[in-house]
Amino acid sequence: MVASVSPQQLPALLSNPNAYLIDVRDHDEWVSGHIDGARSVPLDQLRADPDHELPQQAVLVFVCAKGARSLTAAKLAERLGYEAIYNVDGGTAAWARAGLPLVAARAAA
Repeated sequence: MVASVSPQQLPALLSNPNAYLIDVRDHDEWVSGHIDGARSVPLDQLRADPDHELPQQAVLVFVCAKGARSLTAAKLAERLGYEAIYNVDGGTAAWARAGLPLVAARAAA
């Protein structure tokens, strides 16, 4: 089952050493700002090779811009047999609205 987690609850969930925050937005969205510690795995890449992209025996936490793509990714993980799966309610937009920091990646020169 996919559980929802609010932006305010996310830091406590990520304190688990087995938790992996996976941002499924496109590269340009990632570069513009992401949650610190998130791993960028665009949804199309995840769909193409989920076994390579998802760590085994992990608590998987998916995030996107507003929550729709990350829910799709979470349901894919659920179909593949993963058990500890979370979706960030409202995505990075809700995270930013809550006043929580985003990290902007610097483009390569």
